Amino acid sequence: MASGPRTAGARRGSSFWQALSALFLLAMGGIHLYLALTGTGGILGVLFVLNFVGGLVLAAAVLLARGRLLAVASVLGLLFMAGTLLALVLALTVGLFGIRSSLSYDLAPTTLVVESIGTVVLLITTAVVLRRRPE
Repeated sequence: MASGPRTAGARRGSSFWQALSALFLLAMGGIHLYLALTGTGGILGVLFVLNFVGGLVLAAAVLLARGRLLAVASVLGLLFMAGTLLALVLALTVGLFGIRSSLSYDLAPTTLVVESIGTVVLLITTAVVLRRRPE
């Protein structure tokens, strides 16, 4: 099938959302790496470093994957971001793994905003990718 203006436009739109999703995954991971390197120790520090690694890998996958792999990468990115947001909300409200957080903690409000917007961006990216016709 020939590549027409509609297909090219869909690809450009998808590329925009992929890049934005990767940016939010990197921002989320970067925040967690910063927190791990500036004082969050113990098991939580290890989990924050793993969060950074996961965000980095998923950001690369969302940017570089094509076709069905892109659909998988965007869904995994969405689940990862939403899961990280859920963990923060639980830590802020009822506690998580015996850890209770507060909005007065370093970067907690920023993280809440980045992960909330990132979840919405990844949801849109996933919808755009899944609605595209196979290439």
